[in-house]
Amino acid sequence: MRTLPLCFLALLAVAGPACGPTGMSGPSIGRMNPPPAASPVVSTEILGREPRANHTRVKHILIGWAALEDAYSGGLDPRAAKRSKRDAEDEIRSLQKQLDAGADFDTLMKAKSEDRGSAATAEAYTVEPGASLVIEFRQLGLRLEVGEVGVVESSYGFHLMKRIE
Repeated sequence: MRTLPLCFLALLAVAGPACGPTGMSGPSIGRMNPPPAASPVVSTEILGREPRANHTRVKHILIGWAALEDAYSGGLDPRAAKRSKRDAEDEIRSLQKQLDAGADFDTLMKAKSEDRGSAATAEAYTVEPGASLVIEFRQLGLRLEVGEVGVVESSYGFHLMKRIE
């Protein structure tokens, strides 16, 4: 009996089994369709392309807003508690401009990220298809090129992510 690589099994679990006569009906394993009403700050072009790797390391800056309070079970960052989604989009745009002007990602991450763990240490997350991370984070993390920055929205807010390896 032939065994399938673990990364393929994880992708199959996410995409579901093929069910058409050609074995390829339904959603593509390789491409992600962003939600129809995606925020204008979300990197839809990056999310629409094929994954670049099955294992990456990324750093991220999390920016949330008040309406997401339930996702945090009482632990919403005080900065996010004062912010609307539109304000969060403006914050993401500001951070992107700073990065484009040469700001250091780690410095911004420590100062601005509302992910307490990674903000305190500037540590990177390992992203793999089966990683215990929200799916949107995994989808963007696997599609970024090394050194590239992108944005994805999850139930925790916007993740401004940079692939470091």
